[in-house]
Amino acid sequence: MSQQKGDYIDDVAIETTLDRLPDDETIDEAVSNLEENGFSVVVVDSASEALETVESLIPAGASVMNGHSTTLEEIGFDELLSEGDHDWESLPDEIWSIDDDAERQAARRRSQTADYFLGGINAIASTGELVAADLSGSRIGAYPFAAGNVVIVSGVNKIVGTLEDALDRLESVAYPLENERAQDAYGVESAIAKQLIYRMETEEDRTTVVLIREQLGY
Repeated sequence: MSQQKGDYIDDVAIETTLDRLPDDETIDEAVSNLEENGFSVVVVDSASEALETVESLIPAGASVMNGHSTTLEEIGFDELLSEGDHDWESLPDEIWSIDDDAERQAARRRSQTADYFLGGINAIASTGELVAADLSGSRIGAYPFAAGNVVIVSGVNKIVGTLEDALDRLESVAYPLENERAQDAYGVESAIAKQLIYRMETEEDRTTVVLIREQLGY
């Protein structure tokens, strides 16, 4: 099922001032502060370049898990992981091939410790913090510690001024869109149930943020 932003944007009221393409100075400030906080950052110009970058970051033989992310779908990573030509172990395909609900849930929990865990983010403060939330925690649970390596992919439209603005963006942009998608996809409402403020990465080269100079994702 499609989860493109364009499928829901006309039906949802969002705070558009927190979903704009920033100028180069703001992007540069965000990159500098993210790097100061221990994150590796790669800036690319397009979704296709982002996909190439992500591919280059993951070595052959690695176990790979992806958290729900509109941005990953938009750049083509979900399709690549499931159907593409690569030498990775695709954990989502293994998980969703399990018929037993309890066994599948246990496999989802184990997948948090994948060699490479990929996902999106809900907001990036130009002061260098990342903000994300989930209903279940199946995405953000891997980010702080569990996964061996984390690759976060985001459009630059998620860059806002301060941490307070980032928390506001989560509430007034990302959540309304995700709630609409969840009702369409699953017939249930979403919630900001489990929230992460990722202030610093203390393990060198563990977490890479791929920033795309396009308006992508929620």
